[in-house]
Amino acid sequence: MTEAVTVGGPQETAGHSPTPAGDDGAPVRLEGVSQWFGNDPNPLVLDDITLDIEAGEFVSIVGPSGCGKSTLLGLVAGFDTPRQGRVLIDGSPVKGPAPDRGMVFQQPRLFSWMRVLDNVSFGPRVQGMSAQQANDIAVRTLELVGLSGEQRKWPHELSGGMQQRVAIARALAAGPDVLLMDEPFAALDALTRERLQDEVLDIWRRRGITVLFVTHSVDEAAYLSTRIIALDRNPGRVCFDEKAGLGAVPDRAGLRSTPAFLSIRDRLHDVVVRAAGG
Repeated sequence: MTEAVTVGGPQETAGHSPTPAGDDGAPVRLEGVSQWFGNDPNPLVLDDITLDIEAGEFVSIVGPSGCGKSTLLGLVAGFDTPRQGRVLIDGSPVKGPAPDRGMVFQQPRLFSWMRVLDNVSFGPRVQGMSAQQANDIAVRTLELVGLSGEQRKWPHELSGGMQQRVAIARALAAGPDVLLMDEPFAALDALTRERLQDEVLDIWRRRGITVLFVTHSVDEAAYLSTRIIALDRNPGRVCFDEKAGLGAVPDRAGLRSTPAFLSIRDRLHDVVVRAAGG
């Protein structure tokens, strides 16, 4: 997590296809992944995606609506199976959801009939931990996301930002190696969104996990990431893959006004506009 900030020209690709490594290489690997829905492969949603995601990276995935960002994330999560190619976690093919991958959605999706502590301890309990062990993990994880005093509240008693913190805590409590986030801040107001961006970066640095983060916001991608991937659409293909580095900068004050941030954001904006056909 010490990549230098890149301010030169973008490393854009047409038919980007990095050289595949062996099965014991990157923690997250997509090999020749194509995806479509229904029986007819026309239209393709994703076309021949090959990516290696290294341990500890914070990777943002951007692109216009309909380019397959959420579809790609769902394949890594194990919610669906690629029609062609394969997805591997630590060298093993993904066969479904598992505790090594935590998922955070745009909406918190908390269990309304459970208090905050029970929501967060749910994953460890499903994994077979005792109630005491699960609660201990939940207490520590809620402290990590700044919700130590909210354990006994019901989800409806929390603000939208606090509910999303609970959702992040619930995903982290299961001890994942990879955190998958599908536009988790899109429904929040601007100030809450910025605050949670910094909190997620702090959690990422402290936990050392790998993050795949889907967003429509080029500002958000530029601010958070150590690497940014953009997808073209019709079909979804990698058209941009670049080390960004700003996510690893420890001093966040004023970062959004620096030349490095503005350069990455502006170039990424141009890439997404072209991918959308603008």
